[in-house]
Amino acid sequence: MKKIVAIFAIVIITLMLIISVSLVQNNKNLANIKTYNKQYEEYYKKVLYGTDVITLINKATNENIKNNIEKDEKGYFIENDLDSIKIEIKLLYNEKLIKYPMETLTKVGLEGFVQNFNLIKFKCTMIDYHEATKKVRSLTFEQIEE
Repeated sequence: MKKIVAIFAIVIITLMLIISVSLVQNNKNLANIKTYNKQYEEYYKKVLYGTDVITLINKATNENIKNNIEKDEKGYFIENDLDSIKIEIKLLYNEKLIKYPMETLTKVGLEGFVQNFNLIKFKCTMIDYHEATKKVRSLTFEQIEE
């Protein structure tokens, strides 16, 4: 009888340890995601200059490279369900907003974008998240009229 009680106690203690470790790890993951998202969420619905948009494009590009996000034959990052990030810029042209992915601006040269749009104002109008990880998936910035 004592053996059964001892085995039962060991099983209970082991299960409690496994659950505790899982909860600690889950909380750590949630904190990491929150910290990661905060660096992008702080720009949501805020007005910023073209130079700030370029900084975010560089940050997103570096993040995709760090996470080994593959590119297609055109050089665009292929989105995944975990940790890819995209930035789209909508520029005013003839009173219409034309959407450009971040890779297009990188291809034509960010220096030219900085020269032409450094003092132009943009507003982050959309933020989207990966369903699986809840990490920021994409941001959209729109040029605003002065």
